[in-house]
Amino acid sequence: MSKVKKGIYSFLRGSFLTDESALKNWKVIFFIVFLLLIMITSSHNADKKVIKIAELNKLKRELRAESLDTETILTRMEMESSIRRKAIERGLSPSETPPKKIKVTIKR
Repeated sequence: MSKVKKGIYSFLRGSFLTDESALKNWKVIFFIVFLLLIMITSSHNADKKVIKIAELNKLKRELRAESLDTETILTRMEMESSIRRKAIERGLSPSETPPKKIKVTIKR
């Protein structure tokens, strides 16, 4: 067998984990596994944050639409014609005589 085939065969058998220098290999393997776990955890955390941002953006759009609806309703309620109509419904009518200006003079 050639040297390359022997190397591949010994790798597939896992002899690099059981020979004399296996302790070095195990340290590297544990370090790589630790880094992979950190990477997976940070990926999951980033996904959670992206989902939370999407939910908050949706809520923001809904609240903005509700705010615009409320503002439109309030603007209609403040219109003079609306106030006049509600005053007539309650039995109030506009004054027939125009208002008069009152002047106050103080004598010293």
